[in-house]
Amino acid sequence: MTGTQKEAGDRAQTKVVCRNRKARHLYHLLEELEAGLMLTGTEVKSLREGHASLPDSYAVIRDGEVYLVGCHISEYTAGNRYNHDPLRDRKLLLSSREIRRLTVKVQEKGLTLVPLSIYFRGGWAKVQLALAKGKKVYDKRQDIKRREADREAARAMRHHQTD
Repeated sequence: MTGTQKEAGDRAQTKVVCRNRKARHLYHLLEELEAGLMLTGTEVKSLREGHASLPDSYAVIRDGEVYLVGCHISEYTAGNRYNHDPLRDRKLLLSSREIRRLTVKVQEKGLTLVPLSIYFRGGWAKVQLALAKGKKVYDKRQDIKRREADREAARAMRHHQTD
């Protein structure tokens, strides 16, 4: 099986649970990476039902380990008294080399780790992280102007093609 066939097979098995749509608006995304997510049983069941949100979450490096902070995974409805805390910090699974590299970039360059999405790939919960730099207000305005100009151009092209 070639690399492209394997990638196509992986995409077919990927089920996205939630996305952080604000991240692309608030940050310049410099680099993306995938990390495993360490969860309890009720968290996995709740995620499979699609009960999670990412907008105010971020990843932090503590004691040589990476944690996802502020991610809300709702309690499992059929869970018992051993249900999980919805806002607890969750450990992300990365290689030690990746953690060292990210630590250097976050400390020296003032970058932050932002989660973009949570998904299941082959039965395993994964988080797509991005190494990001915060946008200034004028950057956001420029993005909005560019998006509106693109829409206007597309609208003009459609109108021109129908005539």
